[in-house]
Formats: sequence, C-alpha cells, structure tokens
Amino acid sequence: MRKMTNRSRRCASGFAAKLLAVLLLGALPADPQQPPISNTSASGEFEAEGKRPADSDPKAQPSPQSGTSNDRLFYTLPDFLTVQDAGNLPPLKTSQKLKVEARTSFDYVEYPWYAVLAGISQAEDSERGYGQGAAGYGKRYGAAFADGTIENFMTGAILPSLLREDPRFYQMSEGRFWHRTGYAISRIFVTRTDAGREDFNYSEIVGSALSAGISTFSYHPRADRNWENAASVWGSMVGYDTITIVVKEFWPDIRRKLRRNHRL
Repeated sequence: MRKMTNRSRRCASGFAAKLLAVLLLGALPADPQQPPISNTSASGEFEAEGKRPADSDPKAQPSPQSGTSNDRLFYTLPDFLTVQDAGNLPPLKTSQKLKVEARTSFDYVEYPWYAVLAGISQAEDSERGYGQGAAGYGKRYGAAFADGTIENFMTGAILPSLLREDPRFYQMSEGRFWHRTGYAISRIFVTRTDAGREDFNYSEIVGSALSAGISTFSYHPRADRNWENAASVWGSMVGYDTITIVVKEFWPDIRRKLRRNHRL
C-alpha cells in the first residue's frame, strides 16, 4: 500500500481503518466448521500450512542479489521492501535503496492511484487554492504524486542511506495475532541498521516530518502553508504508515486464504 496524498489522508483515515479491520478478519477462518488456513496451536500461535514461516509465493521471497522482493499487496500494490529471513539478507547499498524506491514510486499502479486520490480531493474541494476544473485537478494530481514520491524517497532511501538504516520491513509471519500486530506497529519506531542492530527509526519519524514540511511550505496553496497544517500532515503520514505496515505483516495469511478459497 502506498502513501496517500497528505491532505486526502484525513478524509480517508476512517475508510483505511475499516479496510484494515476487514483485511485482518479476512485472514481468519470465516466459518468455524471449516478448517482454517492457519491452525492454532495450544500456545495460541499461528501455524501456517506446511512449514513456518516460509511463504509459498516465490515473488514474496527476497532476491539474494537485490535483497528485495517482487511481492505486491493484494497482487497489485508494490511491496518490494517487505521481506523475511532477516538473518540471511545482506545490507542494502545506497544505490539499491534508491533503485527500489524509484521502482516503487514510478510503478504503473501509482499513476491511477494518485488519479483517484486527486479526484477525491477535487470532489471535496480540499485545498481550494487549486481551484476546480481540469487545471485544479491537474494541480491536485501533481501535488499528490509529489507528496508520495518525496515521502517514499525520504523515508526509504535518502535518510536510510545517510543514517545507515535498513528501510526493509521484516515480517514476523508467526506468533499470536496481537503479538504480531504489536511487532508491526513497533517497526514504525524501531528499525534495523545496516549492521543488523536495532535502532530508533529516524528514517520514518524524521523522514516523514521532513516530507510534510517540504510539501506544505513549497508547492501547496499559500493558505495551507503553516506549522499546524504541517504537523497534521506529519501525523497523518505516520498514522497511515502504521496501518499499512500491519497489513503487510498479515498479507501472507490473507494470500494463503485467498488461494485456498480459490482451490475449493
């Protein structure tokens, strides 16, 4: 799931929360009389079919050469920095961090994604300084694309390179539901360094703050250029990224269930 345009996040936050609930419930068995896709052990831990925690989808497996994956959330949204096998992956070079963010930011899915977000903003007449009509829509589309791209590079490539932090999210893929949820949320504040140690996630927290400041005080309408709005945008970025990372943790469970339902 990609970052949403800053000012559209407020109106979509409620929808995103509902979507998260539906997706996570979708990872659990809907009918208690049917065998679940993930059996629960006596300790309450998820046990995926076959061996744990490996994923049967080869696209979800990290490439030894790039250290990233070819996975897509719901087979559509680019999720190239979500991986498993933390101990077996080498650190990413600066060039690799830049390449994967360029690959993500300019993926073919991004263009219609931002078109939809710009349409929502246009329909709500948010940021009225942009106006209406084709010109107003074009400005909203450009701002949406710039917002997402700046945040992607700042949190996933630029600061991780400068601070030697690892921008990848390592799925836990096993354990109790709430334990895994807590782990995913904690990754917003805790990350790995290139040396494999845990550290405060400056790339996410500081990177999103810098992104919010750049977008707010540069190309958005003058009426919105204030610190209160920048702080609100920053909070929206971190909040949405938190929802997204939880979905990433449970995407393998959802994918297994979708495949099982397809076979039935």
